[in-house]
Amino acid sequence: MQRGFFFEPKSCIMYQPFDLLPDSSRIWLYASSRRFSAAEQLLIRESLQDFCGGWATHGKEMPSSFEILHEQLLVMAVDESQLGASGCSIDSSVRALKSLEQALGVDLVNQGKVTLKDAHGALRVLPALGLKSKISMGEITPDLEVMQPSLHTKADLKSLWQPIRKSWLSNYFPN
Repeated sequence: MQRGFFFEPKSCIMYQPFDLLPDSSRIWLYASSRRFSAAEQLLIRESLQDFCGGWATHGKEMPSSFEILHEQLLVMAVDESQLGASGCSIDSSVRALKSLEQALGVDLVNQGKVTLKDAHGALRVLPALGLKSKISMGEITPDLEVMQPSLHTKADLKSLWQPIRKSWLSNYFPN
């Protein structure tokens, strides 16, 4: 796989290792419909490092990064301490992710999904439509955890998972 496959190679001056971004950095979460292979993770890392190296808002580059979690979730992050991400800059990140979607044959940017994790750490990404029937049929049980989609900062990732019985999904289970 060649570097810069999806994007023109840029200086990676604004790309920062994820761990070095401040906890106040703004994040966006994207769940893949399946786990990424090792080769796909390498492609994702190379492509997103190139993208983050030149991610800009109103012509000014932003310190940014990404992380792959559980071999299936992507976290995009921007340090907005000096310059906030604009609508256009967010749109450019979505375009970058759509390019990855096409190359990998996965669904990333569709937000109409719910991500569940079992006790062994295995993830299931399901369409939000039809969750109530999956619960009533016993396919989704209260012992699972659900990914919180409304996290806003890198610090929020500490509470990425919430037990279903303490989440908005608990309303669908009998008391």
